[in-house]
Amino acid sequence: MGKPTDNTDATPARPPPSLKKQASSSTQRSIQSFFTKSSPANGSSVSTPTNGALKVNGTGSAVNAMAKPKSVACVKKPAFKKPAMRNATPVASSDAAGPSSSQENENGGIDDEDMLALLSPAKKVAKKEIDETSMVKLGSSPSRKAKKVVSYAESDDDDDDDAFDPAGIKSRPPRSRKTKILPESEDEDIFVAGDDAPLDDDADMDDFVVDDDSDAPVKRSTKRKRPTTASTSRKRSNISPPTSYTQTQDDDEVIPGTSTAQQWKYDPENTEPLQPRSANIQKRPTSGKQKKEKACKSEPEKRYTWLAKLEDLDRNPIGHPDYDPRTVYIPPNAFANFSPFEKQYWEIKQKFFDTIVFFKKGKFYELYENDATIGHQLFDLKLTDRVNMRMVGVPEMSLDHWANQFVAKGFKIARVDQMESALGKEMREADDGGKKGKPSKADKIIRRELACVLTGGTLVEGSMLQDDMATFCVAIKESVVDDLPAFGIAFVDTATGQFFLSYFVDDVDLTKFETIVAQTRPQELLLEKSCISTKALRILKNNTGPTTIWNHFKPGKEFWAADVTRRELDCSGYFTTDEPGGKEVWPENLEKARDNDLLMSSFGALTQYLRTLKLERNLLTQGNFTWYNPIQKGTTLVLDGQTLINLEIFANTFDGSTDGTLFALLNRCVTPFGKRMFRQWVCHPLADASKINERLDAVDMINADRSLSDQFISSMTRMPDLERLISRIHAGVCKPDDFVRVLDGFEQIEYTMSLLGAFGGGAGIVDRLINAMPDLSEPLKWWKTAFDRSKAREYKLLVPERGIEEEFDESQDNIAEVEAALQTLLQKARKQLGGNSSKINFKNIGKEVYQIEVPTSITVPKGWSMMSTAAGFKRYYNPELKGLIRQLQEAQETHGQIVKQVAGRFYKRFDESYATWLQAVKVIAQLDCLISLAAASAALGEPSCRPTFVEAERSVVEFEELRHPCMLSNVTDFIPNDVKLGGDAASINLLTGANAAGKSTILRMTCVAVIMAQIGCYIPCVSATLTPCDRIMSRLGANDNIFAAQSTFFVELSETKKILSEATPRSLVILDELGRGTSSYDGVAVAQAVLHHVASHIGCTGFFATHYHSLATEFSGHPEIAPKRMQIHVDEANREVTFLYRLEDGVAEGSFGMHCAAMCGIPTKVIDRAEIAAKEWEHTSRLKESLEKARSGCYIPLGVQSDVSWILNEDGEGFDERGLDVLMKAIEAL
Repeated sequence: MGKPTDNTDATPARPPPSLKKQASSSTQRSIQSFFTKSSPANGSSVSTPTNGALKVNGTGSAVNAMAKPKSVACVKKPAFKKPAMRNATPVASSDAAGPSSSQENENGGIDDEDMLALLSPAKKVAKKEIDETSMVKLGSSPSRKAKKVVSYAESDDDDDDDAFDPAGIKSRPPRSRKTKILPESEDEDIFVAGDDAPLDDDADMDDFVVDDDSDAPVKRSTKRKRPTTASTSRKRSNISPPTSYTQTQDDDEVIPGTSTAQQWKYDPENTEPLQPRSANIQKRPTSGKQKKEKACKSEPEKRYTWLAKLEDLDRNPIGHPDYDPRTVYIPPNAFANFSPFEKQYWEIKQKFFDTIVFFKKGKFYELYENDATIGHQLFDLKLTDRVNMRMVGVPEMSLDHWANQFVAKGFKIARVDQMESALGKEMREADDGGKKGKPSKADKIIRRELACVLTGGTLVEGSMLQDDMATFCVAIKESVVDDLPAFGIAFVDTATGQFFLSYFVDDVDLTKFETIVAQTRPQELLLEKSCISTKALRILKNNTGPTTIWNHFKPGKEFWAADVTRRELDCSGYFTTDEPGGKEVWPENLEKARDNDLLMSSFGALTQYLRTLKLERNLLTQGNFTWYNPIQKGTTLVLDGQTLINLEIFANTFDGSTDGTLFALLNRCVTPFGKRMFRQWVCHPLADASKINERLDAVDMINADRSLSDQFISSMTRMPDLERLISRIHAGVCKPDDFVRVLDGFEQIEYTMSLLGAFGGGAGIVDRLINAMPDLSEPLKWWKTAFDRSKAREYKLLVPERGIEEEFDESQDNIAEVEAALQTLLQKARKQLGGNSSKINFKNIGKEVYQIEVPTSITVPKGWSMMSTAAGFKRYYNPELKGLIRQLQEAQETHGQIVKQVAGRFYKRFDESYATWLQAVKVIAQLDCLISLAAASAALGEPSCRPTFVEAERSVVEFEELRHPCMLSNVTDFIPNDVKLGGDAASINLLTGANAAGKSTILRMTCVAVIMAQIGCYIPCVSATLTPCDRIMSRLGANDNIFAAQSTFFVELSETKKILSEATPRSLVILDELGRGTSSYDGVAVAQAVLHHVASHIGCTGFFATHYHSLATEFSGHPEIAPKRMQIHVDEANREVTFLYRLEDGVAEGSFGMHCAAMCGIPTKVIDRAEIAAKEWEHTSRLKESLEKARSGCYIPLGVQSDVSWILNEDGEGFDERGLDVLMKAIEAL
């Protein structure tokens, strides 16, 4: 530190005696930071003259050594005659230097809104902030303060958690008036903003200093540096002692030559003009030690060498077949060199290396090293240091927001929470000290544990879930049974705790597997490494989104075998009964899967994964297991994965959203759990006519009297997601205000069902649901008086009523006693001090509570310690008050733990009726679905009708003036059409017509209408008659599959093969332009053969749309094929086609491709040449010859020839009766 010198000759100006008051702190601070940065000697001492005048960039030899050559003559001194600015708030010389109020200092001078903005993307400011390790005390007024180092460590800033030691209750070194240089040690992890922090209004925000220690022994707060008595303050000299100052500029940083800062370096004896400083002059460090490079300025690999060559925990390097990117190997000698905090962090991080770890520090969650780099690069979070680690931080209250941001980018999120507060740590150390002596270094930091890991497929918090739909994490185990692929699939909706189990033997095309993937749309996949087929992988890639998380587990170790799964489930206590002895009893549906090795292995992988995420116990103990069959033959209308996509049931093919989909049209549910159930209804429409009619009866009843639906909707519109929330209550992690919402929700359900009871009494589905509602009055009765709900909503605390929780009452009484003792002490102090007792009161300043505020005119006893001052008042602690405050804090800390225990007991008691609550939710969900169907039916407008289902030997699908339901809201002039398939008409309509004439719309419209009818909804047509379909199968569009190495024609034939093998006489089949992916001859041949087989041998209903007009001639006499065409008007002269969108009997004259080309703007020259080529091709083709033969009456269709040949060669074996009947009718037609 430089020695003070009296160099009055070198002082350019001196304020007059009347103006020696201190200038405003904000002004002088900025001037000082500006001047000192121009000093060429980094870290030089700042000399302050004894006469109290402020030197403008001090002219001591240490400062001007580089700019002061020997001089022989004097130059004229600059006229620095302007007096110093007065302090805006002068301090009376008789008063002690009063700090700013603790309201100002509570967050280190930062208001709460600014603190929230702390980790928002930082402003890029060129100025450098003053180094936190040494501050310059300027001026002569006692009120002058150096720029503070703001600490947000648990020990200082945790309003609720931190230890508080008023006025030196704990033993600690005497307080120093000098600014303390904070050491960089293992026990004190300092969080300091980078050098680029601004010095403007946000300067205090960017002085982001965080004492970790809460983790270290709690030290005296460095926020307030006050004299211990008033007398010492009065005697203080007007001159502040010199304080060491270290520039924060990097050693290699220089001020550009254009800077004007050097003009203030004045030497009266130097006659030479001042030369600009060379930028090449290297600064010499002030000490022998080289300045340590900040962590945020260097790469992690430089500080942790093992990060430069990554290996997983098994020492497998990157590129190794068994490399596991989720873990990282840390050498034992590296752990030996870690500080306790680093060790605590890396012990968790090494097992979650591919996961963003949010580490709780006081009121913040922090990210370190690579995680910090990701947060800085993606979201511009402010990058700074935590001892040897780079880091960014986010406020605790905004954790959900930032976690959502990372999850949306596809990252996994781990949350590490503090298991104790700073005061709790101190109390623990006091307890442990008596048992095992001096605590170890590791015991001196706050205990932290991994609370949970969140991924896109396992989100449980309602605030993080994007919508009301279920999100699934799916584990898949594949094997081979009788040369066919077999699958065991277990998946879970973690938000509700519902598990699904599915086992099936599939066909070679993996139809069921593709269907379950399309129905669930997994957000996260758990696969056995190298044990799943290429075809299954291709289906997964084609039917999952870009944000889907893929996990490949090692067989055996992570993807458990069946016997390991059974053993783990038996010994982990997930399904222990309440009976004495705690026998393990599996839920019924899980017990059915016990002997299924494929299914148990997949469920084992799911359980193991949930265990690593700290979720498995909370979910499994609910016992909510359901068997899932993707294709429920016989009971539901089967919609396979390809059909769901082709018909745009849940997502459109334009942008993948729900706009224009059937689900968006019909889903008018008002409860979140109702929406999830309605999706299952759409996935699995009914195939039983009696059950369909039951739903339609309910729709008629609801629409006939809207009072039922109106009451239900008005009561349930604001209903919380009870299904998810009771799962959180079961896990014991529900928020108090959410718990109140759950109770209010079930009370609302009880009230609503009492109103709906007036509509019961019948035998319909609504009556059965009303009767199935469990009695909620009994389980809700106790909760009406259990705790104060208003406090739970306002303060987020469950405060039981008096007499409910004895332990809580005792703790509250203890706090009340201490508070009463404090009031008694105040009365005692008033009597002791005398004077105006009404002015002697308690004052809470931040966390320094119960300070005795005394007017300055009153003299206090010698043993009292002054804590703070204000205008006309001083605030004190005395020894008795310190003890009472300590008692109060310990009582409040204990009370906080009791409050958590009370909440846990409340949740456990509520969860005892879990089955009752879940049953009530299911009933409300079904009622919601029925009312949704009624609302959707009523919204169709006119004409609309109730479909009529008939039981007949021949399948029939008949609609009069049918409109496409999904286009009603967008197209006001939609042209309706009649559709008649089966019954007394042909089963297959052979549909021809011009390009863009509306053929595909007819096909999709018919299928969607059938699905609506079998869900139990009205249809937008005049009349509808149909037999229940067992399956809808589709072959639409021209799509290749590049990722599956499948051409357009290959995809066509694969879909067609499924139709030929799975369709039945009760199926509805639509084939659109089959054969166009190959040459015309091959395409016609395939289309002709498929159409013949479908119409003659399968006997299903459906459409066959084609541009091969020769097929119409080929099947002109077929009894099960009727030619249909889309009506158009052709203008040959202008090559224009007017589309009339009417379905009529007959065969189209052509596809009019040239006309469509002209309408699309293709050049006339190209179209003319194409038309000539088309005419030449038609005249020379064999198709033309076949048509001429047919017209001459000597042509026998190839299908008929094939069937006759088959009967003669095979003696009729394998030729069904239906095929024979169709063949006879076809021969008659010849």
